Amino acid sequence: MRYKYLFGPVPSRRLGMSLGIDLIPKKVCSLDCVYCEVGATTKLTTKRMEYVLYDKVVAEIDDYMSRFEKPDYMTFSGSGEPTLNIRFGDVLGYIRNNYPDVKIAVLTNGTLMNDPAVREEMMPADMVMPSLDAVSSSGLKKINRPAEGIEPEKYIQGIETFAKEYKGTLNLEILFLKGYNTGKDELLMLKDAISRISPHSVQLNTLDRPGTVDGLEALSFEELKEIANFWQLPNVEIIAKPATRKDNKAFVEDFEAAILDTIKRRPCTLNDLSKMLGMHISEVNKYLDTLDAAGKIETQRQSRGVFYKIKG
Repeated sequence: MRYKYLFGPVPSRRLGMSLGIDLIPKKVCSLDCVYCEVGATTKLTTKRMEYVLYDKVVAEIDDYMSRFEKPDYMTFSGSGEPTLNIRFGDVLGYIRNNYPDVKIAVLTNGTLMNDPAVREEMMPADMVMPSLDAVSSSGLKKINRPAEGIEPEKYIQGIETFAKEYKGTLNLEILFLKGYNTGKDELLMLKDAISRISPHSVQLNTLDRPGTVDGLEALSFEELKEIANFWQLPNVEIIAKPATRKDNKAFVEDFEAAILDTIKRRPCTLNDLSKMLGMHISEVNKYLDTLDAAGKIETQRQSRGVFYKIKG
């Protein structure tokens, strides 16, 4: 059965088998990051609304849990910033109360964590993973292109305040792009912010596939390692490319084969594949990560967006 608001479960190095929960239509977000693989933000906002109806989401969760083996984690992520949904806390609370054996993770850009209500709603989660790519005003505008009203100090303060109160695991993720947030001043400011937040871990990442603008350059593993060495901070790790899902017993090879068979006939965008295969856009993204890591696909930017095709 295909769900509208759930995707996966997909294997994750950090979360085991993770069932994704998407509370936001594509692509509503408080940031318009140049590197976003889901695509450009179409509604840039900090306004919280019931973008996806609570009753429909919990109905899908109940149906899934009645049919399938429970996942290791239920993870709030997907097409945009999950905390923009004003019923985010209600859905999280529903899972905690009705399925207490399932762990809960929240993947967030962190921009709404300066709101006390959002921080309170996140508290029952087992793991929260906010992102923080730049600290200077110019760096934030260049790489994340935030909605009006999002300022670096409020951004950091929100995550810092949450970290001091939170009893679960807080992992901070930073994505680096050459020429965007790799200057010495930005790195020193990021180091200071990390020290203030004091997360359990800092996860360094870079671009895997094309973002929303041309000319983006990923960092090599060695360059990410240089940043970690420059900081000399504890618990900094570099996120590697995804493991091949063929090694995971839950991997369904039919999905990989379906994607390859589709783009063998003609190149497709992420949206094309999602519609044609009846898969959630975030789920397709996970499989594209795996195929890219295996060297089976390549990309080409055209007027309608980034197209995926068989490599070679």
